[in-house]
Amino acid sequence: MTAALYYRNPSARIGAVHRRCIMKIMNTAALPPLPLAEWKPTCDTLHMWTQIIGKVRLKLAPLLNHWWEVPLYVSARGLTTSAIPCGDLVFDCEFDFVDHQLLIRASNGRTARVALQPRSVADFYRETMVRLRECSIDVDISPVPCEVEHPIRFDEDQEHASYDHDAVERFWHVLMFSDRVLNRFRTGFIGKSSPVHFFWGSFDLAVTRFSGRRAPVNPTADGITREAYSHEVSSCGWWPGGGAFEAPAFYAYAAPQPEGFKETKVEPSEAFYSDALSEFVLPYDAVRKSSDPEDSLLRFCQTTYDAAAEAGKWDRAALERIEGNG
Repeated sequence: MTAALYYRNPSARIGAVHRRCIMKIMNTAALPPLPLAEWKPTCDTLHMWTQIIGKVRLKLAPLLNHWWEVPLYVSARGLTTSAIPCGDLVFDCEFDFVDHQLLIRASNGRTARVALQPRSVADFYRETMVRLRECSIDVDISPVPCEVEHPIRFDEDQEHASYDHDAVERFWHVLMFSDRVLNRFRTGFIGKSSPVHFFWGSFDLAVTRFSGRRAPVNPTADGITREAYSHEVSSCGWWPGGGAFEAPAFYAYAAPQPEGFKETKVEPSEAFYSDALSEFVLPYDAVRKSSDPEDSLLRFCQTTYDAAAEAGKWDRAALERIEGNG
């Protein structure tokens, strides 16, 4: 099965050969090694910095379904918020991983910069809030991090203070590759689908497809989880690793998980179902070392979605892009 089959449209098929040639040339440069152990202090620090900016967006942006107003997006220089309203102003914040700065740009013409360098979360937090106010953006956020064990308030966090420029640039290159491939995968679906977005809470890049049906209500779930998983989903993405899998990896899951999902054989052969994570996992290094990394990732996305859609009895004829229906 080739990646072109996933899209079921002529334009994708025409570009398949060209894409494979380009990927063979760019394989090494596009997919650098990123072992978690080597950059974990920087990863943890950057995680907290993105949470600060993410919480600014959360506080000011209007609520969207499944919390789609809060993520960041891969940009030509790093990660961006996109436009955020603030009274009569509009502004954005971008983690620029080329010049290694947080860039704040407001519609009143003001700009501000915060250096990305070895510094504590507390120091970054203080300067960022000052720079926002200099741009006429006055916002108060909760200083407590989300979705991490043993959270430390941003204004008190002296523990996380690392910044390895080279590791961050490699991280960004992995995000660019993943963003491009996940967006190609997204084109094969005409049902409800999320953007490809970076969630600063879990520190991962993801795209999610929806069956169109509501999920059963989970009375034990908190409000955030209930909103995120109010409908049946099949999701895939990339994260730098942690917890039960201490290495970067692509992942895929179905929620709620239908019977038979975890037993399905998926591709490529290096992919496996993790009972500890309750999802399929494809090690990043397996993709990085593949002769065609993009095809490997597309096969993982497609076969795990097939598993979710078949086990969950999705109306695939109505939801997927085939000749004549979208």
